[in-house]
Amino acid sequence: MNDPGVTTLFLTVGLPGAGKTTRARRLAAEHRVLRLTPDEWMIPLFGASDADGKRDVLEGRLLSLALEALRLGTGVVLDFGCWSRDERSAIRWLVESVGASCRLVYVPVDAETQRDRIARRQSAAPDETFPMSEADLAHWRTLFEEPDAAELDGQDIGGPPPGWPGWPEWAADRWPSFA
Repeated sequence: MNDPGVTTLFLTVGLPGAGKTTRARRLAAEHRVLRLTPDEWMIPLFGASDADGKRDVLEGRLLSLALEALRLGTGVVLDFGCWSRDERSAIRWLVESVGASCRLVYVPVDAETQRDRIARRQSAAPDETFPMSEADLAHWRTLFEEPDAAELDGQDIGGPPPGWPGWPEWAADRWPSFA
């Protein structure tokens, strides 16, 4: 578990409509830490949630900013979603490499609740979200790798996927602007 004297990065994990941003806001207020949420930057900056791969670029810059904040002793909530184990492992490794701890905050959601929340959000705040079809939601569920108990408990991160010399190199490829 996390050492109370060590700066912490809280990493939200889950699908769209799970409640990650709501949870991230609560964590930021409760722990008095910086919250970084790409969804709140994409539409104002680029007018779309992905905008030709710019989301990956933005996430790389936010990840760099999060690591700098941790180095300075400021805790962070990184509200990315992180659907893949590799993304989560890379971030956990990077966070630990700067002397901080990483706590995964998994926010599961069933398909019906997810659809309802997304419909409400699109109706109430269309300028703060983007269209998501039933086919998108079904496809994203097939891509999502649910964290297991060992990962949630912060156990061994393991090495990067085959062909990668280390997590920093993998992260620089996944998030092109990560430095």
